[in-house]
Amino acid sequence: MRTATIARKTSETSIDVTVNLDGTGVYDVHTGVGFFDHMLEQLSRHSLIDLTVRTVGDLHIDEHHTVEDTGIAIGEAFARALGDKRGIRRYGDALSPMDETLTRVALDISGRPWLVWKVRFSQARLGTMDTEMFEHFCHSFAQAAGITLHVETLYGTNNHHIAESIFKGLARSLRTATEIDPRKADAIPSTKGVL
Repeated sequence: MRTATIARKTSETSIDVTVNLDGTGVYDVHTGVGFFDHMLEQLSRHSLIDLTVRTVGDLHIDEHHTVEDTGIAIGEAFARALGDKRGIRRYGDALSPMDETLTRVALDISGRPWLVWKVRFSQARLGTMDTEMFEHFCHSFAQAAGITLHVETLYGTNNHHIAESIFKGLARSLRTATEIDPRKADAIPSTKGVL
């Protein structure tokens, strides 16, 4: 089983994360930020990656450290669970429609973290969550997981739908990229021999 548990403790947050890359999409997520929990649940459900998150953060200030550090902890858990990345498909992409919205997500589990973000929100908050934090989560996750991640909302007007299409697209891309390729289950998917 490709699983990992990360405990991340700072003066701003206390986080425990467990991932199972070969799961069924079972989740148990509590960050103290309701809309963020909803997005992480979508991430788990549609990737079929089991995800447990317990975050206690300095929400009396704002949700910035909670979202950022949770992204880092989930990314670290992904990287640890992937190990040497032997046998994975490595690349994943998805077009993610949600009503009037369409988002494109593409990623490479390359060991070279990068985020390209082409998304615009027309409101500053969804629930208690600042919409600028969606980019910050993706950046923190990609950096810690070692993933090249491209996210682009092609069109859409409803901010909830835009956010949800991003997380569902990320989920489906991760599902593909982390799956073991039965044709090359014993090989590192790189001509370099290492990722």
